[in-house]
Amino acid sequence: MKHALNEYNSMLSSVESPAYLLSESALRKNCEVLSTLSKETGAKIVLAQKALAQPELYPILGEYLAGACASGPWEARLAKEFFPDQAHILTCAPAYSDQDIEELLPISNHLDFNSLSQWLRFKDRCLTHQAENPEQDLKFGLRINPEASTTDNPLYDPCAPGSRLGITADELSKASEQDLEGLEGLHFHTLCEQNASDLETTLQLVEAKFGYLLQRPTFKYLNLGGGHWITKPFYNLNKLKQLIQHLQETYQVEVWLEPGEAVAIHSGVLMASVLDISDNNEVSNVLLDISATAHMPDVLEMPYRPDVFDIKGNSTQTASQDRPSYRLGGNTCLASDVIGDYSFNTPLSIGDKIIFDDMAHYTMVKTSFFNGVKHPNIILIKEDGSIETLRQFDYADYLFFKKN
Repeated sequence: MKHALNEYNSMLSSVESPAYLLSESALRKNCEVLSTLSKETGAKIVLAQKALAQPELYPILGEYLAGACASGPWEARLAKEFFPDQAHILTCAPAYSDQDIEELLPISNHLDFNSLSQWLRFKDRCLTHQAENPEQDLKFGLRINPEASTTDNPLYDPCAPGSRLGITADELSKASEQDLEGLEGLHFHTLCEQNASDLETTLQLVEAKFGYLLQRPTFKYLNLGGGHWITKPFYNLNKLKQLIQHLQETYQVEVWLEPGEAVAIHSGVLMASVLDISDNNEVSNVLLDISATAHMPDVLEMPYRPDVFDIKGNSTQTASQDRPSYRLGGNTCLASDVIGDYSFNTPLSIGDKIIFDDMAHYTMVKTSFFNGVKHPNIILIKEDGSIETLRQFDYADYLFFKKN
């Protein structure tokens, strides 16, 4: 994305901050990798909307992807309304209400359940709808928990002991044949920014614990979830292709993947302006017109340290004694609203614009109007170099959330 910004530098200098800037060409580059993988293996790849849910981009993504996955009715509706008509909607949530099921049954192609109790509660209703609407190609599945912890960050480990996500092999062993009637797929999601070797480790446990179900002719699909860093240059694509081929040949199942970050990585930034610079105990605090907690929460939650550069491309990731150093912070009253310490090749001044890299995924979907700080606009840099404002925020948007 940095290179794209350099290419359009003259345009960006006129863009008002704060703003999310998305690159159409970078998105297409990621999608081409995913589309090629799908063509070469037969695996189906969909967008995880929890990472990126910008409906104006869905026609572009729909050129390459098989659809989108959803975590509930609103995401499912968004995908149904803005992806191409042939797109598949894969839905999986920790729990559904009666109203959720009523809304999801007509618009989902896969509807996966997180527990046996949820499946049994809605089983009759689901199978009745399926029988009455054979043209919909609706299938039902279970989210399984292979208890394969492969991440070092406990915040993103759905396989930790006591996890609420997915059915363990022990719990599933209690199911009767009647309980399993109508199920056609298994779904797991255990990875977070990981390579194919971690998927291989997970699949070994999936096969050992749940392979007996995949061997049944009634089970038709296996969803490998997201968290695969497929579009990273170091990702082992050959290993992933081998794993997909093994699953297809061994179990004759359709393989699905639902990456989010791999779709949007390196395709967007957040541009901010310097409002003030003040010193406190040898720390130069730079106050920006954006907020970590409101506009890039993974900086505090994950935590994630973004690369930073100015429009001319000058940057360094860590503070250095031989360069001008600053502590970049947000414009809210939260004391911890700090992005981190950085050094630049030249001193910063009030009014300077700086760029936070990799801000397309897990940012816009998680933003808030906390403290009433102005919300960044959302801008698309199109392939021809033109700039399109997808969404512009003003006081009316803030007032809407306060009044409703």
